[in-house]
Amino acid sequence: MMSFITHLTIPKFGGIGNATRCLACAFLSTTSVTKARTGETIMNVFDRRAKRLHRDRTTAMSDYKVYEYLKEEFGYRLSDRVLDIKREFNHLVDLGCGRGYVSKHLLKDSVKQIYQCEFSEKMLIQSEVSSEVPTQRIVVDEEHLPFKDNSLDIVVSSLSLHWVNDLPGCFKQVHNALKQDGVFLGCLFGGDTLYELRVALQLAEQEIEGGLSAHVSPFTSVQDLGNLLNRAGFTMLTIDIDEMVVTYPSIRELMYDLKGMAESNCAWSRKTHLKRKVIEAADVIYKDMYSNDQGVPATFQVIYFIGWKPHPSQQKPAQRGSGQISFKDLGNLDEITKKIDLESMKTDDSDPNNDKGPGKS
Repeated sequence: MMSFITHLTIPKFGGIGNATRCLACAFLSTTSVTKARTGETIMNVFDRRAKRLHRDRTTAMSDYKVYEYLKEEFGYRLSDRVLDIKREFNHLVDLGCGRGYVSKHLLKDSVKQIYQCEFSEKMLIQSEVSSEVPTQRIVVDEEHLPFKDNSLDIVVSSLSLHWVNDLPGCFKQVHNALKQDGVFLGCLFGGDTLYELRVALQLAEQEIEGGLSAHVSPFTSVQDLGNLLNRAGFTMLTIDIDEMVVTYPSIRELMYDLKGMAESNCAWSRKTHLKRKVIEAADVIYKDMYSNDQGVPATFQVIYFIGWKPHPSQQKPAQRGSGQISFKDLGNLDEITKKIDLESMKTDDSDPNNDKGPGKS
């Protein structure tokens, strides 16, 4: 049943078993082959071990569900987009599934089998599953996918890929694992996420310490995301942006919630400690620049994307020069339409095979 996964012993539902150990062996061979084949320099921006620890620590919190509001909301929205695709998928992979924010909402009419993939084993144990669709849990790092080529029907990912160092490599591996006409659907935080917090911390640190450092993780832009998906081989791309503004009493509640979400900064260039004076100054600046009647707003920009693996049955763009109407004539569209209709009527009247007349049909 699991022949599309290479070198991986799948645990029974509800447990993790030896998946981590088996994947470690697979990762060593996969990584070396990939680097040797491409010869590309992979950016190493994020400390992936630190990010795993962030997620592991939230599993020990008794009230971790209190901080799930963002991931629950956008996970539900992404699952709704999956259900909008009028097709039945045999194998779906929820990449970076967290606690099952997407896959737990999926229905048997759309998916036959779900594989939840998460690189934090402790968080994966807490993942919720669909009540209708059989689900397997697998410990998988998004940067090293263990799936065979042309084996999956759909891959989804919600608010996880913004912590991946080798995003081009991840997209390419997803493309290779998908069958022809397979679909890659996901969302990740965009560049304007937490811009208020970024500005407040930078101004405060510059005022207190005379310099600044990165306290908010760098995020991708719409243009960069589209280029990366095209480069990986995906076609018929659709990318759109959604925003959610959450209001907090102060900067402290915002930072505490980010910690509870396991969304604290894990860039290598981050400072390990933030001085109390800097936080207090940032709180004042934040309120002075952005506060409203309810508190301080925090913007979360989310970029949705969908891309398809090429297949001969997919629609192709028209050949260059085949258009009959110029963009400069769009202002006279009504006249052009009437002219085309008249020419069509004249063509029908002059057609000798058209023997329609009074009383004929």
